[in-house]
Amino acid sequence: MDLLEAYRRSLAEFVDRVDQVEPGQWSDPTPCSDWDVRTLVNHVVSEGRWSVPLLAGRTVDEVGDRLDGDQLGDDPIAAARETAAQAEIAATHPGTLDRAVHLSAGETPATEYLQQLLAEHLVHGWDVAVAIGAQPRLDPDAVHVAARWFAGQIDDYRRDNLVQTGVRVPDDADEQDRLLAAFGRDPDWTPGD
Repeated sequence: MDLLEAYRRSLAEFVDRVDQVEPGQWSDPTPCSDWDVRTLVNHVVSEGRWSVPLLAGRTVDEVGDRLDGDQLGDDPIAAARETAAQAEIAATHPGTLDRAVHLSAGETPATEYLQQLLAEHLVHGWDVAVAIGAQPRLDPDAVHVAARWFAGQIDDYRRDNLVQTGVRVPDDADEQDRLLAAFGRDPDWTPGD
């Protein structure tokens, strides 16, 4: 599977999980111990909104602070849907994958940035699913693309404290559980943990 198709699937799965959030679940805990469901969804929606101008060649300074704070408003589900649609258009625009993206960490190939966003949508989509009691299985092909990429990035992510130390999983764990564990998630997490 190519990167763009994996990214599209991760967007769709994330939005599908957000569509399942019931009104009383927005303040429920997630595997990200500092974030409830609404805060986690806001984080991902913010990242998606940032991706549109960044993939179009804008810099962090040019975007400024207009995407700070609450990005969900009164209708978090609609915000997630709209953002995913805009992010997909930005990612699939002709020439996007050939350019550099100007991130706070410096110039980054657009393909690397999309890999980061792919992993973000998959892992946080799983976070939402387990927080609200939805089906947590992720698209196995998209997981494979993200896992292959993250295997080469994990040391940098750990050194920069971007992920918690990996959780141990059984030797026969599937690729999804190994990816989640590499991102510091316990694949058996439940809201009571």
